[in-house]
Amino acid sequence: MTPEEPARNPDPRGERAAIARRAPLTATRRAVLGGGLGLGLMTLLTACGGRAVAGPQIQVEGPPQEGGAISIGFVGGGASDTLDGAVATNLGDIARAVNLYSTLLTFDHEYELQPMLATSATPNDDATVWTVELRDGVKFSDGRELTPRDVIASFERIVDPEDPKSGAAAFAHLDAVVETGPRTVEFRLSRSDTAMDQQFAMYNCIIVPADFDLAKPVGTGPFMLESFTAAQSTVLRRNPHYWGDDGPYLDEVTLLNFNDTDALINALLSNQVDAVAQIPPALVEVLEADERINILDSETGAYLPFTMRVDREPFDDARVREAFRLAVDREGMVEQVLSGRGTVGNDMYAVFDAAYPADLPQRTQDIVAARQLLAEAGYPDGVDVELVTAPIQSGVVEAAQVFAEQVAEAGIRVKINRMDLTAYWTDYLNYDFSQTFWYTRSFLPQTLAGMLPDAPFNETGWDDPEFIALIEEARAETDDARRDELTRSAQEILYDRGGLIVWGFANQIDAYQSYLGGLVPDRSGLPLSGFKLHEVWIGDVA
Repeated sequence: MTPEEPARNPDPRGERAAIARRAPLTATRRAVLGGGLGLGLMTLLTACGGRAVAGPQIQVEGPPQEGGAISIGFVGGGASDTLDGAVATNLGDIARAVNLYSTLLTFDHEYELQPMLATSATPNDDATVWTVELRDGVKFSDGRELTPRDVIASFERIVDPEDPKSGAAAFAHLDAVVETGPRTVEFRLSRSDTAMDQQFAMYNCIIVPADFDLAKPVGTGPFMLESFTAAQSTVLRRNPHYWGDDGPYLDEVTLLNFNDTDALINALLSNQVDAVAQIPPALVEVLEADERINILDSETGAYLPFTMRVDREPFDDARVREAFRLAVDREGMVEQVLSGRGTVGNDMYAVFDAAYPADLPQRTQDIVAARQLLAEAGYPDGVDVELVTAPIQSGVVEAAQVFAEQVAEAGIRVKINRMDLTAYWTDYLNYDFSQTFWYTRSFLPQTLAGMLPDAPFNETGWDDPEFIALIEEARAETDDARRDELTRSAQEILYDRGGLIVWGFANQIDAYQSYLGGLVPDRSGLPLSGFKLHEVWIGDVA
């Protein structure tokens, strides 16, 4: 998303699995495993007396083996699915972006910045110029060499005023991108920005050829496009010109769209797919009971906040916002919505940032205080609100239902307005009280995306002069310690009077057949090891 990713327009008939092309089976053990499947989720539950018993997790042993094809399933997608990674929105879009293209920098599995197409990105003394050194020997999937001109064209494309891409707002201060050497490019800014390197690593800041044609997309990613049918399937083939040292090991990857979780899980259990993204936490124990299936449980900084419009009643009163925060049982939310697979939030984001104020008092449910605050704000008999929700991410609708139950005791009467995905995203920035979701981001990039008046996804109508001044100063501050101080101060404002209820950070839960190797926990919040499918391989299970 940004936000993160409106999962727009699912297949209304749920026929995706039936019409999607199957990748050929290539591993003997895999075929054996698949032959006995078809038990289905209900049978599995019945066999266990209604309570699943976790079986041993089987891991294939390396080294990685080359060859083979796999299929990956996920819920969502629709007619607006795209091959343009610069406007990636839903899970399928992001998976295609990560595997067809590359960015200048990237985040590793610990969410630490690492080189990618750039071997370095270095600011000048006041961070108004960033010098990027490009990696030697990088070629696009059509065999042409990556040049500085391609990098310049890629960013001109992102910030094109006639057709701005998802990352354009973060580069509003970009005056020019200039070639300064055979492998060197300068990013010249109208003001300081010490967090520019973080933007270089966002998955939507893709580098494409200067003559990029979306009808025949070419990138430097580990895979290249074989076929694409929106809302149905994408087939990716190994890129013979890939520049990286690690993979790709697979010859082919097929991405399959599904309409709902039941169809997705059944596809995994019947061996129609080899891995699935984002399974409901409540199903983990059931799937763990099957030794053919492994669970990938990743701690992340992803969150599913409630968003209160601070410029509209009743949320324009900070006492009301505080009352709503105090009415929430956060431990209960994590337990009921995430089955305990997550961590409690404290109404701030960027939990992995060094400057995250982990020492601020943890908010806990206080019904008496919530009622008192509502009375002081003019609601002695409680308040009625509409909460707009939709199945935009696993757990979101469930969170709405649990929230409504929890806060009732405080006199907060919640009417849930559940929409379908298309209707929800059509007008989602205008709801007084709603929900959204974000994957892991550092503080400044997240703030630029959603917490400034000119941010593209300012979901709470946030326009706090003190907060804005701190952000401007932090972006210009080159001293790390001082920048952390400014960041902490800005976080404290969000904690005290912001419009978010960040009740928890959700683990990313995926499932895959045990013959797959290379899938490891990833902090990004993106499924299946951050969709780094070039690290995945097919092995034999002993």
